[in-house]
Amino acid sequence: MNASVHTRRLGMVGAVASLVFSLAYVVAQVFEWTGALGSTGGPDAVSTPWGLALLLTPSLLLGPSFVILLAALHEAVPPERKAFTLAGLALGTIYATLTGLVYFIQLTFVGPRLAAGEVAGIELLLFVPYQSFLFAVDLLGYSMMCAATFMAGLGLPVSPETRGARLAMIAHGAIVPFLALQMFMPNLIWLASAWGVLFPLAMVLLLRLFRMLPRGGRSVGQTAVDG
Repeated sequence: MNASVHTRRLGMVGAVASLVFSLAYVVAQVFEWTGALGSTGGPDAVSTPWGLALLLTPSLLLGPSFVILLAALHEAVPPERKAFTLAGLALGTIYATLTGLVYFIQLTFVGPRLAAGEVAGIELLLFVPYQSFLFAVDLLGYSMMCAATFMAGLGLPVSPETRGARLAMIAHGAIVPFLALQMFMPNLIWLASAWGVLFPLAMVLLLRLFRMLPRGGRSVGQTAVDG
């Protein structure tokens, strides 16, 4: 079993996991915005402990899944494209670190205290949209994620088999300003919500690309494939 087989399998695992966890988050977010999880509804509503658990558990797991995918993608592209995918991997690691810190704190420290009604002294750690320290950190994390997909998308060779994934990743990366500036302009959330379509789409196309990746040592974007 050669290295390309491991790369292919790791890429497929990372793409599937990223797709599943991103869709789980999107579904939970739709329920949250409609008020079905106990909040007042809308993008600026404060989540209940139950809502936090449903929203942030898949979000926490998405971080390492995405980094694994980027690592496999870095190994799969031709040598002359690796500077782009390495930059994407570095940015993706920043994303996973920032958001992982936020979500782990919320799930293990803040959430249980919210459920018990014991929030005195932890006000700085509360996750309040557009009004809290950790929400700003979360926006920075997702800005890094979009920057990661943009750079990694540039790392894909320009070829018919990579065109769809490349375009979806670059389009996803273009959301960066709508995330980074939300603390100043909360209404940008409606443009940033394109994340819920573009990221899963990119994961589907990357999964297809890794399934096409040959086992014989060729890189992504080279024409000969054996499935």
